[in-house]
Amino acid sequence: MQRRACSAVACLALWILAGGGWPTLLNADGFDQKRADFAIAFNNEVTDYRDAAAFVLPGTAMTLQAADGPPGEYTLEAKTGAVTQMGPRKWRWVAPAEHGVYDLKFEGPKKKNGVELHVFVMVPARAVKDGMLNGYRIGRYPDKPLNGNKIYLPPSGFVEVTKKTEDAKVSPHFRLKQFVCKEGPAGEYPKYVVLQERLPIKLEAVLQQVNSLGFDVDTLHVMSGYRTPYYNKAIGDVLYSMHQWGSASDVFVDKHDKGVMEDLNHDRRVDIADSKFLYDSLETMLARPGFQRFQGGMGYYPATSAHPPFVHVDVRGTKARWKG
Repeated sequence: MQRRACSAVACLALWILAGGGWPTLLNADGFDQKRADFAIAFNNEVTDYRDAAAFVLPGTAMTLQAADGPPGEYTLEAKTGAVTQMGPRKWRWVAPAEHGVYDLKFEGPKKKNGVELHVFVMVPARAVKDGMLNGYRIGRYPDKPLNGNKIYLPPSGFVEVTKKTEDAKVSPHFRLKQFVCKEGPAGEYPKYVVLQERLPIKLEAVLQQVNSLGFDVDTLHVMSGYRTPYYNKAIGDVLYSMHQWGSASDVFVDKHDKGVMEDLNHDRRVDIADSKFLYDSLETMLARPGFQRFQGGMGYYPATSAHPPFVHVDVRGTKARWKG
């Protein structure tokens, strides 16, 4: 993307939040990345994808800013919640008191390919009683954050997932239902999810990388997204698994949506060599300028009787690598 003139504040926000500039675009012929010609900054994130997600508590005031786009008028349309114009490209929006999904539509001078921010107003964590939230088992988060790190504090709220909202987009190629915990009957609602805003943005970059390798897929198979502490304990995972904070996903490439990993290295077998192939490719991606903000944990795993080979990715903010 060609960089354009922007205000000092906007440029500074982009420089800091995007890790020193926009990621270098990859050659993925035929793959529509669904990007706008400007970006929005919100909640310490920045994205130019035409669909994005934010997660806030009821009544939260958000500062939103359009940046890195062509000169001209920028607008924000919000059917619900209070909007205050703070500058030519800057707004303050106060979330409604009721939990749910609310859409904020940003348009630039070209009046096309704008950004739609899907704001998920969460149910406050105080509504959890004895490990249950509205009949859904959450369990109990660890009493103390790991090494005092704030990313391991219990979440402040939970996104309610219903039959009506499960298809809501969290990014252009990923939907809320892909991150729902596997606990409980598939058709039983409501369910509850925690999801960090940076994770679907990172998964979009992963998807772009996969398409650049010649695999024509419009999403990734998210084998495991959010896990409640109850479910995480039940499957025997580590106490501080990032999945419990909505910061991690176990993914594989599944072009035909059959629950099977693709033969990524073209050796006519599907095994750990394919998850290692994806792992190595993502390592190359993360080394490119602009991708530093997506740094986190990554591991590759073999197939078992229960699942194909896969790669774990998370957005913990520090580099961690392993073989499962």
